[in-house]
Amino acid sequence: MWRSRNVGFIFQFYNLIPVLTALENVELPLILTPLSKQERRAHAEMALSVVGLADRLHHYPRQLSGGQEQRVAIARAVATDPVILVADEPTGDLDKTSAEEVLELMDRLNRELNKTILMVTHDPRAAERARSVRHLEKGELA
Repeated sequence: MWRSRNVGFIFQFYNLIPVLTALENVELPLILTPLSKQERRAHAEMALSVVGLADRLHHYPRQLSGGQEQRVAIARAVATDPVILVADEPTGDLDKTSAEEVLELMDRLNRELNKTILMVTHDPRAAERARSVRHLEKGELA
């Protein structure tokens, strides 16, 4: 229960459900909350607005670019207003422009919404934006 309230997950390959719209994908984790259907919808719409996709609410994943799909995944992660975002290679499957947009969005989430972001990455552009960097070498935190 603590994890679902306090931690949002952002995956490298988005993990969106293809038969659900962007809005429905973002609303999905809110089903487990005591929010009404109307409140869930409002939270999902707000999260999509935060990531710049208010105009793509009713698009399915196949109708979105990779960068847009990742932003839907980020909206899903922040919809429950978690304290911590855990991001696993969030730019790993994106072109340079889309990766830069996602990194800028994550910077904004950190600065403006005070989200703590724990990111695993091989992307040096992502790592150089971090306040703190730790290296994992042969299973050991260096």
